[in-house]
Amino acid sequence: MITPSVFDRVVVDSSGWVEYMGDGAKASSFASYLQSPENLLLPSIIVYEVYKKLVREQGQHMAEIFLSQAFGFRDRLIDLTLELSVLASRTSLETRLPMADAIIYATAQHHRAQLITSDSHFANLSGVTLV
Repeated sequence: MITPSVFDRVVVDSSGWVEYMGDGAKASSFASYLQSPENLLLPSIIVYEVYKKLVREQGQHMAEIFLSQAFGFRDRLIDLTLELSVLASRTSLETRLPMADAIIYATAQHHRAQLITSDSHFANLSGVTLV
């Protein structure tokens, strides 16, 4: 596993955003990454996942707070392009990750970013830090 110091940028998985926004048990573990947004990339699939989960579990107000943060990412918001779609498909076939996880992991790898997560689907993959 590669240490986070090797990477200039990070991607915090949906699990981390939800923990942080909902003040979950691991919120403080994700806080150091999310409170330093200058090196933080935000794949658009994470916006989908986090917004949906926050609306369902925390309510519209919390989801809107997250969305206002997401709009601030501008050039660090990563869209799902054709290139990333193909890379994610290949990643899913190689790693057996579900679609959204493959997109997130492929995006982090493509942008040479450390993936920070508490999702065990990513265990034992290079460039991943499990919290």
